[in-house]
Amino acid sequence: MNAEGLESFRDFVDSRSSALLKTAVLLSGGDQHAGEDLLQNALAKAAGRWQRIDEPEAYVRRILYRQQVSRWRLKWRKREVSVAEPPEAGAEVDAASAAELRLVMREALSRLTARQRTVLVLRYFEDLPEADVARLLGCSVGTVRSTTHRSLARLRALAPELAALGPADVELQPSRDYSPVEVRP
Repeated sequence: MNAEGLESFRDFVDSRSSALLKTAVLLSGGDQHAGEDLLQNALAKAAGRWQRIDEPEAYVRRILYRQQVSRWRLKWRKREVSVAEPPEAGAEVDAASAAELRLVMREALSRLTARQRTVLVLRYFEDLPEADVARLLGCSVGTVRSTTHRSLARLRALAPELAALGPADVELQPSRDYSPVEVRP
């Protein structure tokens, strides 16, 4: 890569890495370190072809999505997440607390399969139409629809306290701590 290309790549990384990291963390189930690894690998792949890329952000995002698809297709065992205290069974979450809602949503998202989580992130966080999600994931629009339906049903089962809120109250948006829920006032 020549000096001009290197400078262009550095400017891109400086300006867009924060937004790309949020997407990568969501794709990896809220795991900050896995999201950083996902983004780092995507940027490394993009750097090798940098001077031939017309739309850098779209290219890097496509790499992120495809890497995540490759990860879930591998036959890895699901990792367990250690916590300081075990979760309390049947604990009611105060719907007025945005921080608690983000934690509930993060936990519920982490318990979905990687495929389910990826489809929800692409559909609701990235706000992509079903056809674009299908093209990115290499599947049919019907598969995206059925996966979205099953994922939302499982999300509702995992976090019933979110069902009390209407769609206008909770939406998947990035926040400072990389969790996908924001509550509207």
